[in-house]
Amino acid sequence: MTVEEHALEHAAPGHHEARTSTGLDNVKVGMWSFLASECLFFGALITTYLLYRGRTLLANGQPGPTPAEVYDIPFTSVSSFVLLMSSLTMVLALAAIQRGDHGRTRVWLLTTALLGATFIGGQVYEFTTFVNEGLSISSSPFGSAFFVLTGFHGAHVTVGILMLLTLFGLSMGGRLPTENARTVEMVGLYWHFVDIVWIVIFTLVYLIPSE
Repeated sequence: MTVEEHALEHAAPGHHEARTSTGLDNVKVGMWSFLASECLFFGALITTYLLYRGRTLLANGQPGPTPAEVYDIPFTSVSSFVLLMSSLTMVLALAAIQRGDHGRTRVWLLTTALLGATFIGGQVYEFTTFVNEGLSISSSPFGSAFFVLTGFHGAHVTVGILMLLTLFGLSMGGRLPTENARTVEMVGLYWHFVDIVWIVIFTLVYLIPSE
């Protein structure tokens, strides 16, 4: 069972927050521990990319596409802005459920999911463009490192979208009362995490040129 599933399961009405010996909520501790392990995971992927971003030779020894040749910084900047704006709507969703405004909770949850889906759509378009320009996951070490790093981040965003849509469905069915605001908070922590990770990826991958 994942940390997210654990949080949803223990957010049933009438459930009392279990706490550790330090007085901290077990679910929050579990989520923070999960996110810490994800930091190590993404740290390894980012390091790998930085090591291989200059290795663009194709398998046949011919020069392949370089970062400067394929990256569309303006397009990716807009896509990044959309994802960052979703952190704001996630905060608004949490604030809405904490004050018992379930209508606005659903609006902001759905808006956050749609912004995330827009980001994923932009990433799919970018990947398709890169493949058409000769850069793929198997074309060069640079291509492999880039697609693995950004692809795994995209997968994390997709998981977050599914979690948001699940919360939206629960709220529509009246199964997300104000007492379960912690569930939205936990999903919010995950969502903010993937946004922060993207800031790091965007800065190191797109904005810092390779040597």
